[in-house]
Amino acid sequence: MQVMTSDQTSKLTTPIGFIGIGNMGFAMMARLLSQNWPVAVYDIDPVACQKAKSMGARVLNSPAQIAAQCKTTLLVVVDAAQVHQVLNGADGYFSNAREGHVLFLCPTLSPLDVAHFAQQAHINNVDLIDAPMSGGPARAREGQMSFMLAGAESVLLAHTDLLNAITPNRFVISAKAGDAAKTKLANNLLAGIQLAGISEVLAMAQSWGLNAQTTLAVMQASSGQSWIGQDRMQRALQNDFEPRAHTTLLAKDTRLALEACQAMSVKAPALGVVATEQFASACQNGYAHLDDASLFLQAGGQPSP
Repeated sequence: MQVMTSDQTSKLTTPIGFIGIGNMGFAMMARLLSQNWPVAVYDIDPVACQKAKSMGARVLNSPAQIAAQCKTTLLVVVDAAQVHQVLNGADGYFSNAREGHVLFLCPTLSPLDVAHFAQQAHINNVDLIDAPMSGGPARAREGQMSFMLAGAESVLLAHTDLLNAITPNRFVISAKAGDAAKTKLANNLLAGIQLAGISEVLAMAQSWGLNAQTTLAVMQASSGQSWIGQDRMQRALQNDFEPRAHTTLLAKDTRLALEACQAMSVKAPALGVVATEQFASACQNGYAHLDDASLFLQAGGQPSP
């Protein structure tokens, strides 16, 4: 863990901005605060803002105020519509952005949307880094999440200390905004395929009369092992569907991956199509706001008694 010394902190008088402190944004913010980085936040959720304030963050009233007080900002919202609103809406970030400001764009978006926002940033003299994340809030809080990064090498080098403080697990994809988004969509489509697959197979094992916990243990020690499978199915069997990652998120990401294939005239992976359909069905069947471990319920599985 890289903890800032008092001397380093005194030199860093400008806070790091966060627009969006949901599950991932809050975890990243907390990570920086634990290392004495000054942080300013904006979110529409007053409960999250109050909690952030109690931890030492400066709470501001709009994205425009974040731009006014922060040279570097992490934008950690959910989708392209929210990004558009916080950048271009009333009291939006671009209304106060200055030349040399840097914006890390962290949501999982389509490559075309990322390219569009990068062009807007360029017009406003802001350096945009395409920076989707993976790993979940627990790993983000521990500094063990993954960052996929695409943008100017000089900007990334200038933010080495900040990036080191967030996580050592960084992958510089290219200098082209949108390439990190493509990488994240590829990763998340595979995650969706794995989660849909293990949900159905574990539910099948239950219907065969097998003990699901024992079957899962065998899978995780054998060729069926997957990180997301172990993480989600362990929660599902414990009847724990408190959302760490809502079902809607992988539903969105798998759909975006297929849309990117269509936009680039690339054949969509057949298993990706099936997984996308499973996530869409889970949302339609009432599991949208549960943890994405809910795919086990969608497949007919039953939590352990």
